[in-house]
Amino acid sequence: MPPPPTRRGALTGLAGLAGLAGLSGLAACDRAVRPRGAADIELEVALSSDHLGHRLRDAGRDGLRVDPPADAWTSTRVAIIGGGVAGLSAARALRQAGIEDFVVLELEPAVGGTARGGKTDISPHPWGAHYTNLPRAENADYVDFLTTAGIVVGRDQHGEPIPDEACVCRDPDERCFYQGRWSEGLLPPGVLTVEDTRQLAAFDAEVNRLSALRDGRGRRIFTLPRGLGSDDASVASLDRESFADYLSRRGWNAPALRWQADYACRDDFGAHPADTSAFAGLHYFASRRQPDGESAAVLTWPEGNGRLIAHLLGSLRPETVRTGVMVADVAPVSGGVEIRALADGGERAVGIRAQHAILAVPQVFAAHLLRPYRDAPPGHLSAFTYGPWLVANLEMDVRPGARGFPLSWDNVLWDSGALGYICATHQSGLDYGPTILTWYEALADTDANAARRALLSWDAPTLRDRVLTDLHAAHPELPGRVRKMSFARHGHAMIRPRPGFLFSAALAQAARPVQNVHFAHTDLSGLALFEEAFAQGRRAAGEVVSALRG
Repeated sequence: MPPPPTRRGALTGLAGLAGLAGLSGLAACDRAVRPRGAADIELEVALSSDHLGHRLRDAGRDGLRVDPPADAWTSTRVAIIGGGVAGLSAARALRQAGIEDFVVLELEPAVGGTARGGKTDISPHPWGAHYTNLPRAENADYVDFLTTAGIVVGRDQHGEPIPDEACVCRDPDERCFYQGRWSEGLLPPGVLTVEDTRQLAAFDAEVNRLSALRDGRGRRIFTLPRGLGSDDASVASLDRESFADYLSRRGWNAPALRWQADYACRDDFGAHPADTSAFAGLHYFASRRQPDGESAAVLTWPEGNGRLIAHLLGSLRPETVRTGVMVADVAPVSGGVEIRALADGGERAVGIRAQHAILAVPQVFAAHLLRPYRDAPPGHLSAFTYGPWLVANLEMDVRPGARGFPLSWDNVLWDSGALGYICATHQSGLDYGPTILTWYEALADTDANAARRALLSWDAPTLRDRVLTDLHAAHPELPGRVRKMSFARHGHAMIRPRPGFLFSAALAQAARPVQNVHFAHTDLSGLALFEEAFAQGRRAAGEVVSALRG
């Protein structure tokens, strides 16, 4: 028998029948349910700066015209555009290299991007990514960061990191709603057939084999970050077929295995297995195995990866981070870079002259910001596709009911097209009283642009009904218990690793500097993971340090 299922184990996430039943992410919740009391819920659309980004998009090839007066220009050695994980990681790396003269420019009123956290009078809560996994020792830079943050507290006899137990997801960590009841774990009783069990065990054995596999140079095939792993031609071949085709080629068609594949791809990539590289699908499982074959520990906090953002921000001087600044133009010039931006809610034009700039934004945004890209768009830009996400935080004075197994950290609905919800107070040890449920949906439709337009068109009542419809079977009592519902619409939440993308010339080209402008973002790895963004920030900072030192 395979080991018990976990969110990141080989038997991860048997949820979301939408892909198998022919229901897309957009259609799964169309039959809206508005139980009595829904109209009394306070609603808020948070993190809603997409209209500012659309100003840049709609400005066209000439860009948004911003003319700072002469006295509004300042100078710095390095300007970092984007205060997400990659931008903050780059800033931290610059400080570690002894470079203090830099500035981080962020559009939103707070840094963090999709790893950002929030807080109410009930509890801190995530606005996106809500956990990371304990890294292996080979990811030395990331282990060092977690050590300085007090999250890694030592090494075991094999040199692998030991986490602070307070950061390891506490029990009960997961449950699943199926046929009217909650049950422990992600496999409800009676779901698995003999064939399901056989194929799941075979897949688990293959993941263990791949996790330990190394190429002729001693590099692991599947590792985090990807830059530490193998680029051997035999590995790249896995990128050229879809994860769905890979499973079919191996004869792995059991429903339970297909469910886990669909959940895994929606969870990490915002796509279905047919639209996901087989390398990426296998990477989800194999990269997080420890040397003993066990799944890596899940590290989480009430505010999710907002805790990690706080540690990154704490490594910087406050005056080097400026929020609420919309960069409109990044222009390489002789001897450096000129940056034009709007501050104070778009009311004040400012300019920054830097020796080097780091564009820590997705390539889809770099296409509008970087003047050379606007003048002559490079071909690689068309290879980048991003999946949209909807996140909702439900503030509850009274916890939801539990038919069966009690409220856990991760709560998945078997028949849902969404990804379930996280209990924000779980890690705090608060098992009674008010709580916040953070609900997630990846709009995994093949046409990402159509899904994004739909997401951004939905008003707050439509978003509320979408959440309540999804949770109605498990929690019909929600409208009477939720006092406020807040939403984050992440239009470009995660890069989609489509077949052929991860080892493509387009991905390699996107990371190359344009004169004194460097690039750092998780999309340059092809995988939207904290570890990848962290590594991309350090890589870009390394390029800048080398250039400054000649």
